[in-house]
This record gives sequence, C-alpha cells and structure tokens, in this order.
Amino acid sequence: MIPFIQSRESRERLLHKYVRYLEVERHVSPYTVRNYTRDLRHFLEYLSTNKLATLEEVDRHLLRSYVAALVNGELGKTFEKASVARKMSALRSFYRYLIQEKIISVNPLLNISTPKLEKRLPSFLSNEEVTRLIEAPDAATPQGQRDRAMLELFYASGPRVSEMARLDLSNVDLEAREIRVWGKGSKERMVLMGQPAVSALNLYLGEGRKKLLGKSSSEALFISRYGKRLSERSLQKIISRYAVKAGLDKRVHPHMLRHSFATHLLDGGADLRVVQELLGHANLTSTQIYTHVTQSQARKVYLAAHPRARKEGDQD
Repeated sequence: MIPFIQSRESRERLLHKYVRYLEVERHVSPYTVRNYTRDLRHFLEYLSTNKLATLEEVDRHLLRSYVAALVNGELGKTFEKASVARKMSALRSFYRYLIQEKIISVNPLLNISTPKLEKRLPSFLSNEEVTRLIEAPDAATPQGQRDRAMLELFYASGPRVSEMARLDLSNVDLEAREIRVWGKGSKERMVLMGQPAVSALNLYLGEGRKKLLGKSSSEALFISRYGKRLSERSLQKIISRYAVKAGLDKRVHPHMLRHSFATHLLDGGADLRVVQELLGHANLTSTQIYTHVTQSQARKVYLAAHPRARKEGDQD
C-alpha cells in the first residue's frame, strides 16, 4: 500500500495525476474532464470541512451525509438530482483509480446508491427543422462551406461532438462515403454518410478549407479562420448560432443532431443493432431509448391524424 500523505497539497497532486490518467489513458472528452475535476474539488473541499486527513478515511456514513448535504442545500446551494448523480459518478471513477493504483484498499462507494433520475426522452429535430438548420450557412463563404459540411456530417453520421472535433483529413474516405472515428475508450468505428454530406465536404475541402488554412498547416478536418482545429466548444457555438438563424425555437446542440440521426434512422425502418453500431454504443440498452422516442412520436401523429382517435367533442 502506498502511504497516503495527509496534506491538501498532496490531494491536489493526486487529483492532477488522476486528470492526466483520464486524458492520456482513458481519452475522456475535455468536457467530462472539466466536470469531473470541478466535482472532485468540491468533494475534497467537503472533506476539509469535515477535517478528514485522508481519502481512505471516507466511509459510507460520510458519503451519505455528503449526498444529503447536496440535495438539502447545506453546501451553499441545492443541487438537482442530475448534478448529484454526476458528482457521484466522478467519485466512483476516482475511487476506482485509487484502488487500481493501490493508494487505498477499500472502496467506500460500493454500496452507495445514486439518486434515481427521471428518464427523459432525448430531444430531436424534425426533418424540416434539420433542413432549415443545414441550409442556414452561406455556402458562398469559406466559413459557410465549412459549417454546411460540418452540419451535414453531424446529421448524416451521428458522431459525438468529441469525435467530430478529433477528425483528421486522413479519417475521411469520400469515395467510400466512410469516416473513421474514435469513440469512448478509444474504440474505433466506421460511420457512413450520404451524397449531400459528400458534396458539402467536397466543396469545403476543395475551396473553403484552403482559404481558411492560408499558409498554415493542419491535419484537422474542421479548422478555424486561423487555420487551427475547431474545439468542441466552437462546434457547439456554431450549431447554436445557426439554430437561431434558422428560426428554430429550441436550444440546439450537437447531441441533438445525434439524437435526430438515430431517431430518423429508426423511423425509416433501420434495424436497432445497425443503429447501435453506427452510434458506437457498447450496450443495446443505450440505443433502445430511441425506440421510445419513435413510439412516442408515432402516438402523437396517430392521435392528431386518425379520425377515430380523437376524443368526443374535439374539433376538426
């Protein structure tokens, strides 16, 4: 067992090592790393207020007290169940790392339950909304060509925003209409795209990207006006901006395009296993939520369209 140093500074160093582990070995997205870091710092501060010297002294009683304090607003604010669940997820991952590195011998989170979340169906865009969004960029400008290609690809292939941000030119095969992406846990998969995405990428690669690149050099597929790789945050901002321009009355984000991709595939008759492969889901249960979305949508359409589905007294 590695002896555990007692100081706050040692905890900060350990947290830094853990963050490097997430980035280098687990290839966790910057968004997740940022959230986990913030959540773990919040927990370490809580330990300081309880005057605990080491992380190994943490037990189930203290963890339950921490959860209760989060829910009851005893730590400066009342945290929603989703925030509490995320903090507990960060702690579980952190303690697994501590066990793995033989820094502690007992995991106090083994029998700690996380507040149950209400299952929310993922939001998605209609076909008409997708079209308005994709057609919002000005294809006469280099940035517009880039953004049109990016939006087409998000909808055509359903990648995560982290996967999109990491794409290089070498990952794209326009002739085969395939793109190689690396998902969670650095798992490689091939995603497909249709002709509209291929055409938009051809225009961007042939014109817009060259102008954006200028005298710089980059292997990144999507680059800024300074020739640098677009970050996940930049991709999110671009999509939000075009959603406003397209007049969409909802908050549109990259994952909504991924939801739309999966939902529209299933609506079109795609096999659930195929959609699972295209999304890069490790478990089929992650993909099955989209069947609930399509069933929910089908119910709305039925109730609105079928003459014998309306309640007595409803107006035409």
